[in-house]
Amino acid sequence: MNRASLYYESVGESEENLLLRRRLDEQYTRTPFYGSRRMTAWLRGQGYEVNRKRLARLLRLMGLEAIYPKPKLSQPGEGHKIYPYLLEGVEVKRVNQVWSRDITYIRMAPGFVHLVAVIDWFSRFVLSGALPVSLELPFCLEALEGSFRWGRPDIFNSDQGSQFSSEKFTGVLEGRGIAISMDGRGRCLDNIFSERLWRSLKYEEVYLRDYRRVPEARANIGRYFQFYNYQRPHQSLEYRTPAELYTGRG
Repeated sequence: MNRASLYYESVGESEENLLLRRRLDEQYTRTPFYGSRRMTAWLRGQGYEVNRKRLARLLRLMGLEAIYPKPKLSQPGEGHKIYPYLLEGVEVKRVNQVWSRDITYIRMAPGFVHLVAVIDWFSRFVLSGALPVSLELPFCLEALEGSFRWGRPDIFNSDQGSQFSSEKFTGVLEGRGIAISMDGRGRCLDNIFSERLWRSLKYEEVYLRDYRRVPEARANIGRYFQFYNYQRPHQSLEYRTPAELYTGRG
């Protein structure tokens, strides 16, 4: 993973809020269809006295939204071009046909990091160790370029977020002859492969540890992605590894 793989965000919040974030992250991984109402009810059932407004703010900070059709899942930047969704009814039959990227929240003892992966849809191979999520476009561009060491997709799919709909970001893709696809607002299943990756990462790595420093998180998550790509058999891949499908050596 390169130095831009993880973007650390200091959290100037109470220990109680940090604890709530940890519980929200775990429950969201189990039940990604829970919205703020259900999350509030669940936490109250666990003995936490929280109101929905506070909980909704924490979910926004973590970038967590319930997976069900709803408007305005992400906001493009002002004046940014929005590309059509190109994957409706498309059968993915080979590697490098479709790549996509998605983000997740990684908890740490003193705060949190956000992590973005670029994934090949056919093989589930994690092409880029991660992309950092911040408001700074150069970080995203640097990490995107790193994923091209594996090749070039026919289609690159993302959401309509401002970094990924910017002319600089889309220009890199267009300059390489890559068709750009963007999730339509309200779509709930476009990121299913990355949701499965996040679930595996958290249950098999993140929740078993208590990262205290960014280098520690970076090293451990980097090792996990190596394991995920090259050693972990996937039931959906007929118990082959992503690397076996991606490289054609399985």
